[in-house]
Amino acid sequence: MADLTTATRETLEDYTLRFAPRSYRKWSTGVVAISALGGIAYLADFAIGANIGIAYGTFNALWGIAVFAVVIALTGFPLAYYSARYNLDLDLITRGSGFGYYGSVVTNVIYATFTFIFFALEGSIMAQGLNLGLGIPLWLGYALSTVVIFPLVVYGMSLLSKLQVWTTPLWLVLMVLPFGYLLVSHPDSVGAFFAYQGEQGQGAPSLGAVMLCAGVCLSLIAQIAEQIDYLRFMPPKTPENARRWWTAMVLAGPGWVIFGAIKQVIGLFLAVYLIAGATGGGASIANQPVHQFLEIYQDIMPGWLAMALAVILVVISQIKINVTNAYSGSLAWTNSFTRVTKRYPGRLVFLGVNLLIALVLMEANMFDFLNTILGFYANCGMAWVVVVASDIVFNKYLLGLSPKKPEFRRGMLYAVNPVGFGSMLLAAGVSIVAFFGGLGEGLRPFSPLVAIVLATVLPPVLAIATKGRYYLRRTDDGITLPMYDEYGNPSGETLACHVCDQEFERPDVVACLTHTAHVCSLCLSTDKTGEHVLPG
Repeated sequence: MADLTTATRETLEDYTLRFAPRSYRKWSTGVVAISALGGIAYLADFAIGANIGIAYGTFNALWGIAVFAVVIALTGFPLAYYSARYNLDLDLITRGSGFGYYGSVVTNVIYATFTFIFFALEGSIMAQGLNLGLGIPLWLGYALSTVVIFPLVVYGMSLLSKLQVWTTPLWLVLMVLPFGYLLVSHPDSVGAFFAYQGEQGQGAPSLGAVMLCAGVCLSLIAQIAEQIDYLRFMPPKTPENARRWWTAMVLAGPGWVIFGAIKQVIGLFLAVYLIAGATGGGASIANQPVHQFLEIYQDIMPGWLAMALAVILVVISQIKINVTNAYSGSLAWTNSFTRVTKRYPGRLVFLGVNLLIALVLMEANMFDFLNTILGFYANCGMAWVVVVASDIVFNKYLLGLSPKKPEFRRGMLYAVNPVGFGSMLLAAGVSIVAFFGGLGEGLRPFSPLVAIVLATVLPPVLAIATKGRYYLRRTDDGITLPMYDEYGNPSGETLACHVCDQEFERPDVVACLTHTAHVCSLCLSTDKTGEHVLPG
C-alpha cells in the first residue's frame, strides 16, 4: 500500500503511469501550447545545424533540414491528436497502437535514451557558457547544469507550465536579435551562407549527403513525445473551443518542427558567419551556440554586456529544455520499471537515475561525437514513432483493423502485439545495419529512409497478416458507465478504486475480477499476483 500512497500524490507524480484526468487539466489551450513550445527552447538545434552544414555544405544541409521537417510534421500530427484528444502520453498511446501492454516497454527505453542524450547535449552547451562567461571548469559546469534541474522538476506540470510561460519572451528576444542584426548590417552574409561548401570544400549537391544531414536532424523525432507530455493536459474539445483547441494542438504538436528547423538554419547561418570572418577561432568554435551568440552580441554592444547576455541565453535555454528532458525521462523510466517489476518506486528515483546518466555522458565529452551519436539514435527513434503513426493512420482509420479508441489498461491488451513490436524491431534493426554499412556503402547514407519506409509499410502488412487479433485481449472492461461524453471526450465521471481507496475518472478504471468493484490502472500495474485482472 505504501507504493500506491506514494503514487497517488498528484502534485509530485503528475499522473506518471496513467490517463490525465479532467479534474487535473485546469490549464487553457494557450497555456498548454506555450508550455509545450517552451520545451523546444534548446540550443542543440543551433549545434546540429552548424555541424551538418560544416560537414556537408549549406545546400545539402538545407535540403536535409527540409526532409526532417516534412517527416516530423507527417508523423507528429496523428500522435499529437491522439494525445490531446484522449489525454494520454505517448507510451499509453503506443501500448494500444500495435505494441501491447509489455511490448511498449522497449519504446520507453528508446524515449528515455532520447531524454538523457539531449539533456547531456544541452548541459554541455550550458557548461560551455559558464566556462566562457564565468571561468567555471567544464567538469564543474556539467555538474551544476545537472544539479540545478532536480528541484525544478519535482512538482511536474504545475511548476513547469509557469517556468515555460514566464521565460519564453526573454528567450525569443535574445535568440532572434543576432540573426536580425546580421541580416540588416551584413547583407553580404546571406550570399556567403548560400555559397558555403563545407569545411573541406566538398559541399556539392548530393542525395547521399542530404540524407546524412536528415538522419542527424531526425534524431529529434522523439521530441514529439516530450510535446505530448504537455499536450495530454489539453482541456476537453468542445464546439466552443474547437478552433483554439486545434490551433494549440497543431502548433504545440507537429508544429514544433517549424521552430526547430528555423533554429537549425540560424545555427548554420551564424556558424558560416564566424567561419567566414575567422572570428575568435573561426571553425573551431563555430558549432558552439554560446560562441555563435557572443560574437554577434559583441558587434552590437559592450563586451561585458554581450558576455552577460550570451550566458543568460544559454542558461535560460538549458533550463527550459532540460526540465522537460528530466521530467519526461523520469516518466519513461518509472513507467517501464513499474510494469516489469509490479513495484512503484516513485518518479523522483528515476529522475535521479536519468540525471546521473546524462552527467556521465557530459563528462565523457559526447559533444565531440555529436553527429555519430545522433545519426545512430535516429534509426531507433524513427522506427518507433513512424510505426505508431502508421498504425493510427492505416490500421485504425483506413483498414479498421486496430481499434480507433485508444486502450492502455492491463488486462485489456495482450502482452505483446507483433504488429507494432515486430515492425519496430525490423525497421530499427535493418536501418542500423545500413547505418554501419552492413548493406553496402551505397546504402549507408540512406539508413533514415530505410527506417521510415519499413516503419510505414510493415504495420499494415502485419495487421492484415494477423487480422488484427492481437490488439485487444478483451473488448469489455466490465463497466456499463459510458467511456466518453457527448463530444467524444473522455468522461469525467469518477469511480472508486477498492484497492487504494482513491477516486479515478472512468477511462482509468476497469472492473475487478475478484470483487464486485472497480480497480484503477495504477493498482492493476502493481498487482503482482494478477488477482484483479479480468480474464481474456
